[in-house]
Amino acid sequence: MTASSAPPPAPSTSRDAVAALLRAAGCVFAEDEADLLLAAARTPGELRALVARRAGGLPLELVLGWARFHGLRVAVAPGVFVPRRRTEHLVDQALAHAPGAAVVVDLCCGSGAVGAALAAALDRPEVHAADIDPAAVRCARGNLAAFGGRVHTGDLFDALPATLRGRVDLLAANVPYVPTGEVPLLPAEAREHEPPAALDGGADGLDVLRRVAAGARDWLAPGGALLTETGRAQVPAALDALARGGLTARLSVSEELHAHVVVGVRD
Repeated sequence: MTASSAPPPAPSTSRDAVAALLRAAGCVFAEDEADLLLAAARTPGELRALVARRAGGLPLELVLGWARFHGLRVAVAPGVFVPRRRTEHLVDQALAHAPGAAVVVDLCCGSGAVGAALAAALDRPEVHAADIDPAAVRCARGNLAAFGGRVHTGDLFDALPATLRGRVDLLAANVPYVPTGEVPLLPAEAREHEPPAALDGGADGLDVLRRVAAGARDWLAPGGALLTETGRAQVPAALDALARGGLTARLSVSEELHAHVVVGVRD
């Protein structure tokens, strides 16, 4: 092979070089991501493949195959909603409301991150999760297996065993709440790599929340709570939906996480 036909040298696999590549691709936390990719790669070739996928726009969590959520490493998969750090506020509010919860349901579960976080923090609760998307159900089953969680396929409450009626202490429902007209404005990582049904909440973003609020009371135990995340502008309508469902509604806000969680309690 002549000098002119020799392949170019392989890119450096040093931390600084990896961070520079990621920064050039628009990754804001390039150094932190470089550390994670370096830790995940077993060989220089694997590292270069991971960096190429991330620089090409694939969400970091999908490159790694996991997301950090409420102190857990939650497995994620292509086509499944990636849990956001702001949703940790929902988990914290659930635990504050019912630290001794015995029966937990994670509705619209996606990866099952919320159910897993609650199961890890509680004392061996009975955990159920449900999603309409088979890919999400498969992912959630893996994440909840260690906690004995049962994951069901179906549309909201239709997916749940009838034996749960009136027994649920914590009903977490991280429903889609982006208004349809705002979905095209989301970051490309979400628009291009996450299922539209996990993002699009209808004309005002509250279609699924209203359905959950309307049916929640029948499933909650006395004193049980429905918790769901929503946008700042949607708070009044979300609280009204919970009240119309026969629940005592309140709002919890985390300015640090930019999170708005509405809580509805069955009296």
